[in-house]
Amino acid sequence: MKIERTKNAGRNILFGGVLKIYQIAVPFLMRTAMIYFMGVQYLGLNSLFTSILQVLNLAELGVGSAMVYSMYKPIAEDDEITICALLRIYKAYYWLIGLAIAVIGFAITPFIPKLIKCDLPSGLNVYLLYWINLAVTVLSYWLFAYKNSLLQAHQRTDIQSKVTLVTNTVQYGLQVLVLIFLKDYYIYVIVNLATQALTNILTAYVVTKMYPEYKPAGTLPKEKIREINCRIRDLFTSKIGAVIVNSADTIVISAFLGLTVLAVYQNYFFILNAIIGVVAIIFGACTAGIGNSIIVESKEKNFNDLNIITFIIAWIAGFCTTCLMCLYQPFMEIWVGEDWKLKFSAVICFCIYYFIYEINQLLTTYKDAAGIWHEDRFRPLVTAMVNLALNLLMVQVWGIYGVILSTVLSTILVGMPWLLHNLFTVLFRKEELVIYLKKLLYYMVITVLGSFMTYIFCMLVQAEPVITLLLRGILCCIISNVCYFIAYWRTPELKQSVQLINEVTKEKISFFKKLELLIGEKS
Repeated sequence: MKIERTKNAGRNILFGGVLKIYQIAVPFLMRTAMIYFMGVQYLGLNSLFTSILQVLNLAELGVGSAMVYSMYKPIAEDDEITICALLRIYKAYYWLIGLAIAVIGFAITPFIPKLIKCDLPSGLNVYLLYWINLAVTVLSYWLFAYKNSLLQAHQRTDIQSKVTLVTNTVQYGLQVLVLIFLKDYYIYVIVNLATQALTNILTAYVVTKMYPEYKPAGTLPKEKIREINCRIRDLFTSKIGAVIVNSADTIVISAFLGLTVLAVYQNYFFILNAIIGVVAIIFGACTAGIGNSIIVESKEKNFNDLNIITFIIAWIAGFCTTCLMCLYQPFMEIWVGEDWKLKFSAVICFCIYYFIYEINQLLTTYKDAAGIWHEDRFRPLVTAMVNLALNLLMVQVWGIYGVILSTVLSTILVGMPWLLHNLFTVLFRKEELVIYLKKLLYYMVITVLGSFMTYIFCMLVQAEPVITLLLRGILCCIISNVCYFIAYWRTPELKQSVQLINEVTKEKISFFKKLELLIGEKS
């Protein structure tokens, strides 16, 4: 089956973008409602449960990534028998994963209160709330979860976005009624359980309609099963590393600094994570296409694509970094008030964290698309252990700032250099690494200069918080992008990126078509 990579990527980005905007705006309103109707400690409790369940999701072992990767080739070859056999294995694995999470989750129940530093809201049964959240996670694996792999492997995550849009609307509608009229946190989390079931059932129904020929049936050769199990084993350390990095900060803050500090941190991280989620749409939409390209295209073509995508991500991440630096504090003052703001030094830490995260995520996308898990199997675990060690040391010295910087340092000093070595040893040529590093360094320098230049102009705007936010937002959009455009004007990546955008949008955005013609004339 021929996958239309560019068309599918454009479609996935469109519907993924709509969903992500929805998932940012509405949860933001829900978070605000919870602060004013129930209290800030409930936000900290939500974040803690999410982090604990991320740790339990280690049981997934990377099965999803391994199975989707295994489907790329049979889909390209229209090998229906192999796809059905893969689905059968995937279904069995996910049932076992759900069982493992349920057993381990119940086993660690007695330790849950020890992760909360004394400011638990009164009248709550923390055990019952934890069990309901645990049930949501288990259900996400047991109810037809294996069918999602077909959408991912066929690069049709736009379908999943549409289903999630419907079920999230139901969820948020019910939860806001609970917050306003009932103010019952138990019912609030039970709604999560019900909508998780609805999401899985609707997705399974749509997938069955789209791909009726694929059913979980048949067997794979033992050699193929061993190959998949090897991939899963290699992904296990990667999974551990990702979970430790994503969850350690929240758990450490809760244990050392308390739920209130955690809630303030999570308010800032919510905004940061929302932006990360928007950019992640690009990564998610392109992963299957990158995997297909790696199989059918030359190394030169793939390295050129890497340079183009890196340029696009660097520009987007640079612009978002500038906006975070200039808009974080006035936005927080409007949203939660002066008393719940962190110092500007924490904003700088978040900005550094964000830019490094996006570049690292791009490299990780290529690693996953190419299936470079065996060579990369120790890197995530070592990086995560360094991060955890720095977390435990630095939180006691610098508090919240130490927690943020520990993740930045472990990524810059351990994670990214190791990942780059793996990519340019297995996927690209070693001699191309120096070329790529020079480009990355250049993008980082331009981002720093552009951000601080924009910040200087933004600091001249001092008015009411809402007016300040609006005017600074306009300055961010104009000054930062003008700086980047001037800096990147003569780079070949700019022209190629504009051409790619025109191809994805079928030249429907006239600005980029005119820009392509202008660049062509100048070059």
